[in-house]
Amino acid sequence: METLQRTANRGSISTGGYEIDNSLKFEADNSEYLSRTPSSAGNRKTWTFSGWVKRTEIGSGGNTILSAGDTYIQFDGNALQINFRAASENFFIITNRLFRDTSAWYHIVVQCDTTQGTASNRAKVWVNGVQETSFSTSTYDNMSQNYDTLMNSTNEHEVGKYSNEETTYANFFNGYIAELHLVDGTALTPTSFGEFDDDSGIWKPKAYTGSYGTNGFYLDFENASSLGADSSGNGNNFTPTNITSADQATDTPTNNFCTLNQVMLTQANTVISQGATSLFSTGASGNTVVGTIGVSRGKWYWEFKDINHGGTAYWPAIGYTSSESTDSTQTAGGGSGYPSHVALLPNGGTFSNGTIFSGKFNTFSPNDIAGVALDMDNGNMYLYKNGTIQNSGNPIFTSIGDFAMPVGSVYLNPCGGYFNFGGFTSYTPASPASDENGYGTFEYAPPSGYYALCTKNLAEFG
Repeated sequence: METLQRTANRGSISTGGYEIDNSLKFEADNSEYLSRTPSSAGNRKTWTFSGWVKRTEIGSGGNTILSAGDTYIQFDGNALQINFRAASENFFIITNRLFRDTSAWYHIVVQCDTTQGTASNRAKVWVNGVQETSFSTSTYDNMSQNYDTLMNSTNEHEVGKYSNEETTYANFFNGYIAELHLVDGTALTPTSFGEFDDDSGIWKPKAYTGSYGTNGFYLDFENASSLGADSSGNGNNFTPTNITSADQATDTPTNNFCTLNQVMLTQANTVISQGATSLFSTGASGNTVVGTIGVSRGKWYWEFKDINHGGTAYWPAIGYTSSESTDSTQTAGGGSGYPSHVALLPNGGTFSNGTIFSGKFNTFSPNDIAGVALDMDNGNMYLYKNGTIQNSGNPIFTSIGDFAMPVGSVYLNPCGGYFNFGGFTSYTPASPASDENGYGTFEYAPPSGYYALCTKNLAEFG
């Protein structure tokens, strides 16, 4: 079973209890965000933020989770940064700890209470139930007692974006956000929103049962037709911008799905986007990326929609990477950046630096959907095209080793497509189907006995 660490919650059926059904995918390239402007101010001195986030792209620049004017919570590069500024002064918390795990869900709680007589108690931050105390920058204790931040002010509040009023600069979030609370007028600790599991010791969510105050809100993203709806009872609804019902996801802190791992890109000239499910080449070389979940047993299913290949040298490829393998035919591909265990999705002919698996599967065309069935119990991988098994029902790979992770490759531009591990995908299935446990949303039903790569299934079969 996948390892679950106390400080990096990946979600598991073993957590039990409270379930989070949905999250919302944010993509910076699409300028996706939610906004609300309160009609009157609440308590700007005392408030609590709680939210679960899963990053999908890391690096320089800000990835804002929540902002109210110049008061914001974001990832600055890979550190967590909170600025309580309301005027020209900056009152920062910037962690020494870096948050670069794109397979993890992080629970962030920020407590602000400037009424405290002790300056160091006026702001606190926790991640997965553990208080952050090591900072590269910590000027928050320079806030004067009873200082008014802009949270709960009449400034526009934005989820997934920070717009500095003094410029046109904006930081958009890349990834998934779930279970977002803002409590107006009360300073709370993480135990109001989560708890450590008695058996595993990992941090898990629990239902918040307190009040929200005047401008407080609770975004659970469960209504696909109204993704900015406030479920706190306050009616403090947010307006979506460049967000549609297709951006709702089932990848959550209580059931974490596989995505593509940006950290594992082998070369440049490749773009991972759309909740780390979209993979496209942007240059003249190949690139390989692996998934965020690996397995050693069980049977698993995922899909890939071929969007763009322009000729015999522009094929995307799908497959697996493993620590060991004995199948001598696993050399198809070739070209810079290709792993050894991939199946090209050709439109005929031969690959420029290798040989296609001649006769093992039919040709693929843009908009065709490849289904991958990985049988780790018997060491085989099968390929489907638009729901029909290929290679006469025989595996395209055999003798897979003790451990395998999904792999995608692209070579030259234009080339790429959309992965679907079940939690989110950029294409909308025409006839959505789930696995036998009811998890995942696929175009085609997984073969009998095969399951989506998510932590609830891993807890049972992995």
